[in-house]
Amino acid sequence: MPRFLPEPPYPHGTPAATAVVLVNLGTPDAPTGPALKRYLGEFLSDPRVVEIPKLAWWLILNGIILNVRPKKSAAKYATVWTNEGSPLRVHTERQTKLLKGWLGERGHQLTVTWAMRYGTRAVPEVLAELKAAGVRRILLVPMYPQYAASTTATVVDEACRWLLKTRNQPEMRFIRNYHDDPGYLAALEKTVREHWAQKGPLGAADKLVMSFHGLPKRSLTLGDPYFCECQKTGRLLAERLGLRREQYEVCFQSRFGKAEWLQPYTAPTLQALAQSGTQRVDLICPGFVADCLETLEEIAMEGKEDFLTAGGQTYHYIPALNESPSWIEALGELVERHLGGWETRQSPDIAACEASAARARALGA
Repeated sequence: MPRFLPEPPYPHGTPAATAVVLVNLGTPDAPTGPALKRYLGEFLSDPRVVEIPKLAWWLILNGIILNVRPKKSAAKYATVWTNEGSPLRVHTERQTKLLKGWLGERGHQLTVTWAMRYGTRAVPEVLAELKAAGVRRILLVPMYPQYAASTTATVVDEACRWLLKTRNQPEMRFIRNYHDDPGYLAALEKTVREHWAQKGPLGAADKLVMSFHGLPKRSLTLGDPYFCECQKTGRLLAERLGLRREQYEVCFQSRFGKAEWLQPYTAPTLQALAQSGTQRVDLICPGFVADCLETLEEIAMEGKEDFLTAGGQTYHYIPALNESPSWIEALGELVERHLGGWETRQSPDIAACEASAARARALGA
């Protein structure tokens, strides 16, 4: 078996092209048991996602989990699936298109595309497409504001595995995190304030809850910065909103298995708030820049049931940043900074020449 992948024809004499790739977690191809089994099999086989000895985990995963969980997960996905497909994929595609337009208006000549870490449109597939198209500089943008070894690092791993198999490697950069980026925080603040303009401000007995995806607690003790970055995002957003410490909560969702995870947990927090007299909860998920199963089903649906069943009166889920103009601008500015030193803007002479050629073609037609 060859050590390196076959090289596409090399376009001698052409200028180096640059690409930006937005990378999100991934999604099954359909809300069905077989599709979920394929997706979960890939996702849960990543040793960064589940840090259990390989043989023991293989037996648990293939003997129990992949025989039970796909059907349950498929039913959950069916509740949020749209005519266009998975919400995560739909939002990622739209964000990519809008980012390309924003960067284009700033004069950048770039390929802007997207990939998923797990499932279809995989990172190696996209990188190979870009290389074949003559792209020699690639900026990968993991769409996780807070760094974690089980999210951002898996994107770097996958890209580097592809690089190891590539003879003529492109130049590659990664955005590590942006949990305290002013543009990202401003976009979150605007989302919350627009929600309050529609639903009214929080009252004395109300809370803003910020729910982040959970990780096993041992990730923190082993040196993962995720918990600290989530706390910092929550604190900075609360400061921007002018909230006192007793007016908001930071918690963690999506716990899996019997091991202790980062606390406090979201569902028990919502129940405790209702039981202690909190009348209204507005909940936002700052760690998700696009709505997906974890926000639309677990938080918007299950979270609401948890709070209201425990005695709460009003529950609002505040949508993710999705395609909000403030987020696209923040994302564009973030990308611009990380493109520093790569010439991506067309020179005035070339632009004028191409414009003249276009006018000549139009007159000839």
